[in-house]
Amino acid sequence: MQKIAQLPGVGLVSLSGGQKPAVRIQVNPALLAGYGLTLEDVRNAVAAANVNQAKGSLDGPYQAYTIGANDQLHQSAQYRTLVVAYRNNAPVQLADVADVIDGAENVRQAAWMNDRPAIVVNIQRQPGANIIEVVDRVKRLLPQLAAGLPASVKVEVLTDRTTTIRASVHDVQFELMLAVVLVVLVIFVFLRSAAATFIPSVTVPVSIVGTFAVMYALGYSLNNLSLMALTIATGFVVDDAVVMIENIARYIEEGEAPLAAAFKGAGQIGFTILSLTVSLIAVLIPLLFMGDIVGRLFREFAMTLAGAILVSAVVALTLTPMMCAKLLKRPEERKEGRFGRAAERAFNRVVTAYMGSLRRILAHQPAVLVVAGVTLLVTLALYLQPVQDLTVEDRVSRTQFQYSLEDADEKELRLWAPRLVARLREQPVLRDVASDQQDSGLEALVSIDRATASRLGITPQMVDDALYNAFGQ
Repeated sequence: MQKIAQLPGVGLVSLSGGQKPAVRIQVNPALLAGYGLTLEDVRNAVAAANVNQAKGSLDGPYQAYTIGANDQLHQSAQYRTLVVAYRNNAPVQLADVADVIDGAENVRQAAWMNDRPAIVVNIQRQPGANIIEVVDRVKRLLPQLAAGLPASVKVEVLTDRTTTIRASVHDVQFELMLAVVLVVLVIFVFLRSAAATFIPSVTVPVSIVGTFAVMYALGYSLNNLSLMALTIATGFVVDDAVVMIENIARYIEEGEAPLAAAFKGAGQIGFTILSLTVSLIAVLIPLLFMGDIVGRLFREFAMTLAGAILVSAVVALTLTPMMCAKLLKRPEERKEGRFGRAAERAFNRVVTAYMGSLRRILAHQPAVLVVAGVTLLVTLALYLQPVQDLTVEDRVSRTQFQYSLEDADEKELRLWAPRLVARLREQPVLRDVASDQQDSGLEALVSIDRATASRLGITPQMVDDALYNAFGQ
């Protein structure tokens, strides 16, 4: 535990299921009563014979000694010969009235890995630390820890929260790359120009990289929230570049010079891009002012998305027109090769096929509506509640949603909590409604008659000691 706790980024290391060794004394009440002894006599004898305190030291002119003694017992065999009392001038040993065995300190504490007994080491990261880096450091340390353990002890990873996080990051990275590739392909299909295809393949990544610069300046990292914002922002980044390229390409096809078309197209579409940018950023303002933990989490999402929108607007108004002016050419100046002519024919065939299928679909509208309805039902039927990596509450629940009911008056809470659960169970849209209250367990209550106990010289502490001697661990 100490080596793991010393790793950078590790905040807390705790153990679950560890059973400390202990000596258990199982007293036979009948034998104890036969000697005229009580459980308290046994407890006092054990406590008096087993101590571990400082015993001082011997200081001489040349040497110094620390005093030690065998005043502490460690094994059950040492306890068996312990003298509890003397009866008829003979010692009564602990083995005469009890079974003394080696056991666990707490028999009700245990942990399992699947179906095998285990000791679970819970590792939590420090606030702000990168969870993937922390997990990688721990995994690199595990072989060293395993080498120092007995051969019968195996060290394995029970749960790793970064598995789904790594998968999410990988999927988002793939989606970002796929979005850029699709944009390039769509522009190539419609414009059939290598130059027009090259422009978004440069401007879109530049916009995303510019967003990374904004994230770095704000102290953000790549996580599920920032990656989600980047995924959503990809559509805005793509739109700005495509709209600008298509508008400039339109003027070039009408006979304008590339530079003039760039000025004219950018000037015409510039205000539209600016207004869209301002509108989209304004939509994110409520997220910036949300309070509590949810607001702190989604503030990073909103700032990343706003940064991506702003950077894409700047790139669309500067870099994209400049590249269009330098790279795009008039139709008569372009040399359309064999591939371009083949692409033109393929595109015309696709348009013809699309028009034919559209006519057939419009001629059978009822059947199309039926297919759409069936598709909707199948979609609802296929709805993998996803694994949640982002949690706000620290409580473990067996249900998807939680509702906390609090009250300063415990009696009032016990009265209304069951009523609320019963009413929620009546709602048809809710299933598996349950409460985490566990207040229906059995309890044996000992009521002390304090007046009588005082006359007999019995205190509540003596009653508690007697009960725990008999029934405690």
